[in-house]
Amino acid sequence: MEALNESDGPAFKIKNDPRIIPYVGTFLRRTSMDELPQILNVLRGEMSMIGPRPPLPEELEHYEIWQRRRLSMKPGLTCLWQITPERNVVSFNRWMEMDLEYIDNWSLWLDFKIFFGTAKVILVGSGR
Repeated sequence: MEALNESDGPAFKIKNDPRIIPYVGTFLRRTSMDELPQILNVLRGEMSMIGPRPPLPEELEHYEIWQRRRLSMKPGLTCLWQITPERNVVSFNRWMEMDLEYIDNWSLWLDFKIFFGTAKVILVGSGR
């Protein structure tokens, strides 16, 4: 599967992922319902609602030093990257920069902006 990776960084992204069950899986991804189990992680205090998305352990091995700073904050269910139009064509470095922008400029207002932006992405079904 690694040969199919369309991301320019360690995160695995593939547009037509063969692991997604047709129709049901596509619906769950488009509506972001596949993220619902992570709400349990938020309730347990392991994640926050807003913050940098948690990386996979194997991705961390490929992070540059400056990208590791995003790990200084509790991971979140949603972030700036997830409300960015065409989020899946954003470069890996730009994604990391957005996470650091969030960390450096954190405010309750920014959390509300991301929260309501996420609601819009879910309602419009522009997630993938």
